[in-house]
Amino acid sequence: MSEADFATFGSGGAEPYARALRRDDQVLYLRDVESDSLTPSRAMNVSRWNDAADAADLGLLDGINGAVLDIGCGPGRMVRAAMHRGLTALGIDVSETAVAIARESGLMVLNRSVFERLPREGLWGAALLVDGNIGIGGDPSLLLERCAELIDPSGVIVVEVHAEPLRDHMYDGTIVDIRGHQSAAFPWAEIGETALARRAERIGLRLDQAWVIDGRAFCRLANAV
Repeated sequence: MSEADFATFGSGGAEPYARALRRDDQVLYLRDVESDSLTPSRAMNVSRWNDAADAADLGLLDGINGAVLDIGCGPGRMVRAAMHRGLTALGIDVSETAVAIARESGLMVLNRSVFERLPREGLWGAALLVDGNIGIGGDPSLLLERCAELIDPSGVIVVEVHAEPLRDHMYDGTIVDIRGHQSAAFPWAEIGETALARRAERIGLRLDQAWVIDGRAFCRLANAV
């Protein structure tokens, strides 16, 4: 799969994601385009993405010794945090604005999709899917399979998951900001711990650890053998 095969998070239309990253707006809303409800499925505080990593973020790096790949890195807070830990780190993002912001801060970031050819394939110590990025591409199983190709045999995949353990929802979403700027529709997914573990098991991954901190839920996956 290449980036041309699907629209990407918050792109197209009035580009609310790019606007928010440049601090034009600080809150974005994710909506299911097929939903009859006017209530968004998720509100996102973009200022947190631009800030330094907090305690919950830093905990994701505990026990990681190898190189870190941050998938959907945004402005690069997790790349910076990993580098401050003395780890080799690279971020990738399909948003040109996000990549530009990260590079302005001196971070190693590529404007690339996870489904494209990447450096160090099969050698990453950890692949991060934070801030809901398990939704990238709209198919968690396909994304996990790709991440399994990227990490080394002893590597891990760290996923921020939905608060509802059984949540397993694939849909077309759109991003809207507080001024009504709306993106084009894009495939997305939301998944909780139990559903993630089931999908992971089918592709040769196991749930190594799960935890909740500051109202955010995370899972760490490793190779089953």
